[in-house]
Amino acid sequence: MKKIEDIVYGSIEAAHKLNLYLPNCPVSSVFVYLHGGGLEAGDKSDADIFAPYLTERGIAVVSANYRMYPNAEYPDYIYDAAEVVAWADSYMRKELGCEKLYVGGSSAGGYLSMMLCFDRRYLASVGLDNSAVSGYFHDAGQPTAHFNVLKRKGVDPRRVIIDESAPLYYIGLENKYPPMRFIVSDDDMENRYEQIVLTLSTLSHFGYKNFDHVVMHGSHCEYCSKLDSKGEGVLGQMIYDFIEHVNR
Repeated sequence: MKKIEDIVYGSIEAAHKLNLYLPNCPVSSVFVYLHGGGLEAGDKSDADIFAPYLTERGIAVVSANYRMYPNAEYPDYIYDAAEVVAWADSYMRKELGCEKLYVGGSSAGGYLSMMLCFDRRYLASVGLDNSAVSGYFHDAGQPTAHFNVLKRKGVDPRRVIIDESAPLYYIGLENKYPPMRFIVSDDDMENRYEQIVLTLSTLSHFGYKNFDHVVMHGSHCEYCSKLDSKGEGVLGQMIYDFIEHVNR
């Protein structure tokens, strides 16, 4: 695996940086990863633990930083996420010669991947739409208004609000979405499991079928930092399983 660090993908050099993990074999697809941390913490280096599993199987990984609180406002970080996808799409086609692009993230990154998927404005801002994405891996993201978005507005972050900052708000506006997999834990953050169930139910209510979900055991995103008995990243195996499922 070859790792290239701190590639600038946007106009704000201090915040708009990504790491690129390249296989030593031909590249079959690219996975864009958006890290977690409540929109106020976390780093692109979170991918270090799972990227080797994917690159060994021909999947390049793009893991990006984005603007966060207190140096960002809603929806800065969503536009940043869209810029990352645009960079990966261009690099994939021009440099890697493949056409399969997957997008996902954990926790706050899962919120970002859902916003990109369900609200067309963000990818449209960079000249893309969901047809550019082969599949979305939504890992334990908040489908209602994010608790830190509420907090910054002076609203109790425990409130369950579905407004324009909530991925759920947009479900039903498109004829179809790319394949999606939702991940949540049985002992996740309080009310996160129930909100994911509501999201799945809402998708079904509108007749969408191209999605599934996996329930993990343990606390919120506990599996993201775990290695199995062979020393391989558990999250990498989960992502690879999803990509293989889409490609069947």
